[in-house]
Amino acid sequence: MQYGICNLSIVPLRVEPSDMSELVSQVLYGELFKVLEQRKSWSRIRLAYDSYEGWIDNKQYLEISEDQYYDISSQAHILSNDLIEYVQDNKQQLITIPLGASLNGLKLLEHSFDGHSVSGISSRPSIIKTAFTYLNAPYLWGGKTPFGIDCSGFTQMVYKLNGYDLLRDASQQATQGIPLSFIEESEPGDLAFFDNNEGLITHVGIIMEDNYIIHAHGKVRIDRLDHSGIYNVDKKTHTHKLRVIKKIIS
Repeated sequence: MQYGICNLSIVPLRVEPSDMSELVSQVLYGELFKVLEQRKSWSRIRLAYDSYEGWIDNKQYLEISEDQYYDISSQAHILSNDLIEYVQDNKQQLITIPLGASLNGLKLLEHSFDGHSVSGISSRPSIIKTAFTYLNAPYLWGGKTPFGIDCSGFTQMVYKLNGYDLLRDASQQATQGIPLSFIEESEPGDLAFFDNNEGLITHVGIIMEDNYIIHAHGKVRIDRLDHSGIYNVDKKTHTHKLRVIKKIIS
């Protein structure tokens, strides 16, 4: 088994080994992964954080040893906590890193960082505060940063920055937590999931106070939430059908 670490800011994770293939997620600076299959130009990897799999360009990561992989992955997460930050390499060159980048591998990469970071578990009110950091970020299928993010990437990163682990896709996140019967039982920070006409969960958002929800739809935006689903205040129509509400934080 081979192992790797992302030594660049935001690297695409694709469904097939091609630059033209669909973006399924992104690998942020400092993230660790196992290399499941290596070809001449591409590697199929499994991320350490959420076990998500996809293909990454061999030029866009650094191979590390098994001991280095397990040493770093055993540490509590230390994450960058500004919209954009910089690390400096041993040649005094700057590398930009996005909100939520992992800083645990700085010593291994021989990089230095003097910006703001966050670690540990935060209180429930911090979930909404962090969510507001992503407000107006454009929607990007597979995205995980304020420069482009999808609905489940948004919820995953908001929770990760507050010390809570979520899986990558909305359908996977819906398997976590405790289901609630009514919106009235929910608290700010709980997750609301929405399904399509086939009954498949395809969307997720974070519940706020007073029956509002923040979610990624076109951009990270705030809309009304009722028993039917999400009511888009601009279009004046329901855009998503409510399936279930989950309490992740007890």
